[in-house]
Amino acid sequence: MAVRQIREIGDNLLRKKSRPFETVDDKARQLLEDLYDTLKVTKDGVGLAAPQVGVLRRAIVVDLSMEEENPQGPFFLINPVIVKQSGSQVCREGCLSVPGKLGDVTRPEKVTVEALDKNGKKVKIKAEGLLAVVLSHEIDHLDGILFVDKATEIFDQDELQEEERWVIEYSIYGDSRVCTFNFGRDI
Repeated sequence: MAVRQIREIGDNLLRKKSRPFETVDDKARQLLEDLYDTLKVTKDGVGLAAPQVGVLRRAIVVDLSMEEENPQGPFFLINPVIVKQSGSQVCREGCLSVPGKLGDVTRPEKVTVEALDKNGKKVKIKAEGLLAVVLSHEIDHLDGILFVDKATEIFDQDELQEEERWVIEYSIYGDSRVCTFNFGRDI
């Protein structure tokens, strides 16, 4: 296992599309473990994609196990694909590859993701709320898309009030879900 350096916005590698894995072998499993180790040393990260550590392969790790209300994960996913989505939620997101910036991004309220786990077994994840946001965000990384590309408004993290930066709650407004998360997180 190894902690890898996180690439930041401006690095052209973050804008490239990642290649799928043909098989899940020891090299793929090592990449997943390195992603997890790297994620765990970040202060508030909840997800990490292979391009963020300089590898153009379709692999992500998502870990919401520390969430108080609905702990989930960790998920180790190879070749993840969103096969179904519904609803919408506007979330204020941050990213480990875009330090100091936050943005309001519209994401699906619910997603179904199909992938391979670290043993090469097919898995299907039905997610909603924060997990749907994180999966969508990380899968975007695999296609060279950063949250700033989808954000309707971008903020400097330091300019927001302390209480604005640490809220983890959902408010329902009509058919859309508006959510605000801990902004240091990679979501």
